[in-house]
Amino acid sequence: MLEDKVGVNIFGKLSKNLYSGYINSDKPQQNKAYVLSEKPVDEYFKGVVIAVATFGEDDQRVVVASEDSVYYEPDLRTELSYLKNTTLTSIKCLYEKSCGAVVFYNGKSNTRILLVKNNNGRYWSFPKGHIEIGETEKETAVREIKEETSLEVEIKDGFREVSDYCPFGKIRKHVVFFLAQAFTDNVRIQEEEIAEYVWVDLQQARKLCSYDNDLRIINKAETAIRIIK
Repeated sequence: MLEDKVGVNIFGKLSKNLYSGYINSDKPQQNKAYVLSEKPVDEYFKGVVIAVATFGEDDQRVVVASEDSVYYEPDLRTELSYLKNTTLTSIKCLYEKSCGAVVFYNGKSNTRILLVKNNNGRYWSFPKGHIEIGETEKETAVREIKEETSLEVEIKDGFREVSDYCPFGKIRKHVVFFLAQAFTDNVRIQEEEIAEYVWVDLQQARKLCSYDNDLRIINKAETAIRIIK
């Protein structure tokens, strides 16, 4: 249902930007919806489904916004927190934002970067994870690297690369990568998330990484690392 275009009949305002209503259909009582809009909404709103939220065990409702609006999970959770007498148990979002970093380590003979392979993935990439409520992009990157690899890292200034892609057809991922220096190569992976890891030089990294976005980021990181060294 994500990205479906729908019309919503509005029956109430819940907060500054949040409205409740029913999807315009033959059985409106079975299609409860919430609308997010920074502009005032009157009786009817036309937009796209940007999230499917579950409350309690099985009370599922869609969240609708205008086609040109982007709300990530922390934004949605904040907006839905205004609801009273209900508990948000899960949410599936059209827009996902993650932050991570190209982690490099200066060894005695060369510089290597860290690649990881997720348990549900088939490709090598960089450690990253979803941004949480109240976090900055850099805070998310540092936390995710620590959780996934146990590494303490230092984010280097002047490097911020963005990768946008749709891995599952509809879900739109926006990933921000920084450049981070590790001061040890002693990795302990988070087995629930990471299947494998490897330290490789930049040339090897290009051979292992498949996506054009990752290759572009590796090239940018190589230039930045040379400046730092």
